[in-house]
Amino acid sequence: MITDNVRHLSERLLDFGVEVIKIVETISKSYAGRHIAGQLIRCSTSAGANYEEACGAESRSDFIDKLQIVLKELRETAYWLKLLIKSSLLPAEKAAALLSEAGELANMIAKSIITAKRNRGKKDILGNSK
Repeated sequence: MITDNVRHLSERLLDFGVEVIKIVETISKSYAGRHIAGQLIRCSTSAGANYEEACGAESRSDFIDKLQIVLKELRETAYWLKLLIKSSLLPAEKAAALLSEAGELANMIAKSIITAKRNRGKKDILGNSK
């Protein structure tokens, strides 16, 4: 059963990927700009794709593993955004909202990982291990 929270987070990750794609189109086509743009697109869109994989996980351990990948991808996205700002390839005001969203999404995923780890040994209402 997919909850509203799962749908909401899935949609936020999708929107985040879309916004990164839009901003990447404005980055300089220099060697550095192309390199960072490619890295940024890969990690930002990977976060949403891996979240979708987590939603279809075969076990709680698989779910946790996939969420940890999502968290890593969001942290990497934040790194590339900061690098763009520091290198003046992207004005800070253009990246501020994306950087904030990356942080919020990372916090949400981190809390989900903690909860899933805490519940790793619990059984569901039918007595099956989760």
